[in-house]
Amino acid sequence: MPASAPITQDVLTIRRDLPQGDRINIVGLTRDGLRAALIAAGTPDRQAKMRVNQVWQWVYHWGVRDFAAMTNLSKEYRALLDRHFTIEVPEIVSKNVSADGTRKYLVRIAGGHEVEVVHIPETDRGTLCISSQVGCTLTCSFCHTGTQKLVRNLTAGEIVGQVMLARDDLDEWPQPGQGTGDNGPRLLSNIVLMGMGEPLYNFEAVRDAMKIAMDGEGIALSRRRITLSTSGVVPEIARCAEEIGCQLAVSFHATTDAVRDRLVPINKKWNIATLLEALRTYPKASNSERITFEYVMLKGVNDSDADARRLVGLLKGIPAKINLIPFNEWPGAPYERSDWTRIEAFADIVYKAGYASPIRTPRGEDIMAACGQLKSATERARKSRAQIEAETGL
Repeated sequence: MPASAPITQDVLTIRRDLPQGDRINIVGLTRDGLRAALIAAGTPDRQAKMRVNQVWQWVYHWGVRDFAAMTNLSKEYRALLDRHFTIEVPEIVSKNVSADGTRKYLVRIAGGHEVEVVHIPETDRGTLCISSQVGCTLTCSFCHTGTQKLVRNLTAGEIVGQVMLARDDLDEWPQPGQGTGDNGPRLLSNIVLMGMGEPLYNFEAVRDAMKIAMDGEGIALSRRRITLSTSGVVPEIARCAEEIGCQLAVSFHATTDAVRDRLVPINKKWNIATLLEALRTYPKASNSERITFEYVMLKGVNDSDADARRLVGLLKGIPAKINLIPFNEWPGAPYERSDWTRIEAFADIVYKAGYASPIRTPRGEDIMAACGQLKSATERARKSRAQIEAETGL
């Protein structure tokens, strides 16, 4: 192997984790990782850049899963790829379609674990809500997913694979003559990392997956069409701006530390003042227009006029949009949805203070696909913390 093409750490990790003789899954490798892997498999160094471009376009632009279909490659090279690599995405176990057209997929990943993915169709866009972890560590008290313990982080391939399997189901891979990006088919035009898990606790895999999704020769979604939602992992916020540069949403939900400690327990580690200080520089650092603040409306908990006035005071000086989310109830939930008149009164105070304050229309409630409702009902959700730590090495 030429000295100029060292094996990168991600490929070393893949090789370490696979039994001898197993093939490497191309899905989830960055361009650098794919180049190193192709060279390790016998691709001459001088051909590596061209081969990466060819394979990349087949996998991420055309959605091809069979090396034999990559017709601009020689038969010999296709056979080499088939010996060393696979092209695999997570498996759809089940699909539920809501009366409003929302699709919820139960998706199986390596090890038999399951996560949930939701596609929300609208007249001018199609948004895919994807997961970054199996379960969640945050235990937000209003969130159904938060009642499920963390099992493990998803790999980059399992994250971008959710986008690919949704495109399969929507039948939106380009046909000959169709372009990439906004010129191509876009039933799936936006990605939100708002599914299961805290994305910033799985930063490297999320970053690599989103770079693949944003690559102009593949899925080709612009960074403005990708929104990462965090509960407030302060140390990773600046890194997100620098290394991903996508839109940022913050699960805020309260205007005092006492209430946010209860709703979003990560606030005990990084309180409201600390979080807001980290957010003030994000729009400029990431070239984003504004930050979205998500605020779930809980009856008698955080929905008073005083809360609304405190909220606009806290956000002063931050380019912001405030999404007001009627609480999506789930069996055993400890809260109730705020009355509609109360939500509208709250929104009016925020709007008059100069902030966009749309009230999010609940989607997919009849199939438990609405915001805060995702929870895969599998055996691993009932495992003890000790079992999970033993399996994942946490």
